[in-house]
Amino acid sequence: MEQSIIDALEEKYKALGENPDTYLKGLLQAKPINYWDYVEVDTLLSLQKPRTDFKDEEIFIMYHQVTELFLKLMIHEIKQIVYHSSITGPFLLTKIRRLNRYTHMLINSFDVMREGMDYDDYNTFRATLAPASGFQSAQFRLVEIYCTRIENLINAEGKKRVPANPGTEDYFEHIYWKDAGMNRSTGEKTLTLRQFEEKYLDRFISLANKVKGKTVEDQIARIEDPSDELKASLREFDYLYNIKWPQVHLTTAKHYLDKKGENQAATGGSEWKKYLHPQFQQRKFFPELWSEKEINEWGKSL
Repeated sequence: MEQSIIDALEEKYKALGENPDTYLKGLLQAKPINYWDYVEVDTLLSLQKPRTDFKDEEIFIMYHQVTELFLKLMIHEIKQIVYHSSITGPFLLTKIRRLNRYTHMLINSFDVMREGMDYDDYNTFRATLAPASGFQSAQFRLVEIYCTRIENLINAEGKKRVPANPGTEDYFEHIYWKDAGMNRSTGEKTLTLRQFEEKYLDRFISLANKVKGKTVEDQIARIEDPSDELKASLREFDYLYNIKWPQVHLTTAKHYLDKKGENQAATGGSEWKKYLHPQFQQRKFFPELWSEKEINEWGKSL
């Protein structure tokens, strides 16, 4: 058994044009791997940098870091769909089920935010966070771009403004999330939006062009006669990510920003009651899987 492993290793490195002895000698000197180094535990636990002395600010930071890791998990699965050369129903169903699992965890995790921080402490230390905002999560936007055609990220008001024969840049000019930081009458943008666009907008436009015709929505269209199970899983993902998660986010925001009728401003300066509501966003990844009535009623029951 040992000899066959050595033979396989020699074949591996010879196929790469390398000397197997060099790599085998290296194994003699290599240290055994351990959990803390493999997972980079020390680095991970050093990434919380509170700006105040309020203890719950560290909870706030860690929660958002966990959220970003879940979004990265989702993008990891989505990219495998987008860049798959011959998509099949069973493969897609496996990936969408994973996405639904991650999204469920994101939704359920909001209890950490809603019930896991002191109300008065949060409303004090949050003042130090402006103009930073969860709005500035680039990975959230990447999920959208990978999942659906960019025109599906334009709400009803945005569609009225889009010019004839729009290009990718035109769509991004009228994309739903820009309304959270831009006065459409004056063209004035919040600092939150300006910072976000300066860092990421070119990347978003480039990615949208790169995945044109290859989004998850496009890949679904390539499957002949998708199963009812697959369609149900896709609808579940669309509902969870684009209705349920925004709903929980909105409820949590109300808990901290309007619990006592204060109607406090978001750190990013958006009209959060309006912006966070799925009825305003109107974001749908797979509109072809929903009836006209369902599309017209999108998020209205919340």
